[in-house]
Amino acid sequence: MKDLVEKKAANEVETEEGSITIEIVYRGIFQKTLAQRIARSIVLAARKRGHTGTAFGRYGDSPERNGVPAKYFAVVAINELELESSMAKYEPAVVDVSIVVDDTLVKGVESWAWYGRQPIWKPVRSDGFVVVTSEKTPDEVLAQTDAAERPYTLAVVPGLASFAGLWVFKDDHTDYRVLGALARLVPDWVRLEDVQALIREQTKEGSAADSAQHGFDATVVRAVAPGEGTSGHEVLQFDKPGWTTMRPGIIVDARKPGERNPYYKKYGARTLRPVVNFDTCIKCTMCWLDCPDECFEVTAEGHYEVVYEACIGCGICAAVCPVKDCIVMVDEMKFTDNKDTWALWKSDHDAYNRWFEEMAGVPADPKGVAARAADAPVGTPTVSHDAASGGDD
Repeated sequence: MKDLVEKKAANEVETEEGSITIEIVYRGIFQKTLAQRIARSIVLAARKRGHTGTAFGRYGDSPERNGVPAKYFAVVAINELELESSMAKYEPAVVDVSIVVDDTLVKGVESWAWYGRQPIWKPVRSDGFVVVTSEKTPDEVLAQTDAAERPYTLAVVPGLASFAGLWVFKDDHTDYRVLGALARLVPDWVRLEDVQALIREQTKEGSAADSAQHGFDATVVRAVAPGEGTSGHEVLQFDKPGWTTMRPGIIVDARKPGERNPYYKKYGARTLRPVVNFDTCIKCTMCWLDCPDECFEVTAEGHYEVVYEACIGCGICAAVCPVKDCIVMVDEMKFTDNKDTWALWKSDHDAYNRWFEEMAGVPADPKGVAARAADAPVGTPTVSHDAASGGDD
């Protein structure tokens, strides 16, 4: 018993801080299980070192919305007293590590609980860590991240976004790779050997523990200095009125016909966005009729263009379009703004078609589209529903 107490005491003095707070930023419903697994595993692995901890979701994110950013937290401390002190606040306002399980979230998030788009690094302390799962380089990820106001370390864990949903969990080892990366970044709190031991206990297989090792070894780290990042994102932050300044009664101003709410921007839920080949559009109205967010506008020529500020990237328009590759879903990280595109097609047709081909990766010329359609196997889908909608099927 004495040896156990001495060992625990030795572990406690290894860390200078009394606790560490880690948030997991995920897309509501689609990645809930993944976020829960990461948060819970952080606490369980830390307990193998003699630390204590707890994992919990943010109350403001309930009820969640499909694809809308949400958060889970893991707080680890050297003892129960430190843990209680760390949990004194309703929700951590400052975190040591932010784990982002979908790289499109680095463009900024507007969750159910917040008001206005927030930089992904906003709650991260100076010299903290932003951990992102992505197949892109740190420089590519940073190019879509708001310009830093204080230094932090960007760590990119190799891998695609994992849509591990509320009902079906796709075990692609994303959580294990993230845990391995975390062990590399904050070894005083989470050790690789503890992570691997926990994984072996949970899975009874070595390949999952190997994924943690891969996350530890393959994660690419980059220091970010103040000013690095982009200043091109829309500023969308507001001050909520206090109870003394609110108007009497419950008043909700209705929108006029054809008008959208200027304060409610839905693009934060998007991982993919549709691009339209106006040359092959047959003006069938299917995208306009089936869009659940009414984000298509009719042009003077009868085409249908996407209002990107209103688009959540569900992919329904691409699925119902009867013309192959007329609407193509494209990785959100390839775009730097939400400007409408039909005006470019109208003013500079060739420039728009070059842009379409670069983004969509398919020919814009109708002859090229027809040739590609003839070569495609029968039943080839227009869009990947797994990628577009979260894929819990």
